[in-house]
Amino acid sequence: MLIGLCGGICAGKRTVANYLQEHHGFTHLYLREENINGSTGIISNGTEHIAKENDLPTRIIPKYNGSVYQTPSSSKEYTFNTTEDLLDFVTKRWRERWVTTDIHTESILDKLLRRPFFILVSVDAPVSVRWKRCQARTQKSSTENISLEEFLLKSDEHLYSPESGLLPLISRATIRLLNTSSNLAHLYATLGKLDLTNEDRLRPSWDQYFMQLASLAAQRSNCMKRRVGCVLVREKRVISTGYNGTPRGLKNCGEGGCPRCNEGLGSGVGLGTCLCIHAEENALLEAGRERIREGAILYCDTCPCLTCSIKIAQVGISEVVYSQGYSMDGETADVFKQAGVQLRQFIPPANGLIHLEKPSFY
Repeated sequence: MLIGLCGGICAGKRTVANYLQEHHGFTHLYLREENINGSTGIISNGTEHIAKENDLPTRIIPKYNGSVYQTPSSSKEYTFNTTEDLLDFVTKRWRERWVTTDIHTESILDKLLRRPFFILVSVDAPVSVRWKRCQARTQKSSTENISLEEFLLKSDEHLYSPESGLLPLISRATIRLLNTSSNLAHLYATLGKLDLTNEDRLRPSWDQYFMQLASLAAQRSNCMKRRVGCVLVREKRVISTGYNGTPRGLKNCGEGGCPRCNEGLGSGVGLGTCLCIHAEENALLEAGRERIREGAILYCDTCPCLTCSIKIAQVGISEVVYSQGYSMDGETADVFKQAGVQLRQFIPPANGLIHLEKPSFY
């Protein structure tokens, strides 16, 4: 597993890297790329290089061995000439745990993302928090203070520069950590709850895979009330998919085809006048009774309604997996219990934007 970390100046990505090293046995890998400009990155100078973070240099004296610079430390840190060298090294050791903070361009990221063992995590914080950290770091290291204006200019250049800004990389991160924590122990405890080493994020489990397909199907929905997608599976093979909307030949719901949905009635109100076919119904119609046998599983991004639940029970579905609740989950659960259909909610590992502590005013 290789975790890449990127983020703003003084956001805390090296702190997160240290957490992975200290608590999960990760080894830090460095990338010695040519044509890297700015304060972030590894600046080579013969056999000696300086790894800079937020204009606070950490000097490393590596020992060269082929294409790899190994630092003479107990933690076994490595520096590589190119992204390809780093990937060749990790590919042979992908079951081990590696972390890098040297992802400075989309070109580097594109190469890393092609590998199934890589995941990108961004770390960010409000500028007021990052400025306070910068002040604390310069005081601790006895380096010259920079003004707030200078810090803001460096931060803007770091994030928004058309040539080297990191914002495009941050936007592509699978996990985006908002790190406002001021206490290291609290930060480490919160990171521990996130389970960053969960390999389901690298290669989705079957549940996650089929639920993502259901969510993708939902994007085709034209229903004005709610987008819903569904996938019908047997023996880990997709039998059919479905999404909700008006029947074939009728005007799309989004174009006024279903008066009930376009009137904005509340959930469960006026269903008898609704012209939209539900995602589950479409998937069942697509598959047909003859293709649905014992062991078939229905994945739906929203828990089926009562009307759909009796149809699901009738065709012999063995299990229903959903991600979001609906207004009649209790009634649906009762139907499935009587019919012997297993119902369970799928909760994937936390991705997207994650606050590492409760939001507050900074």
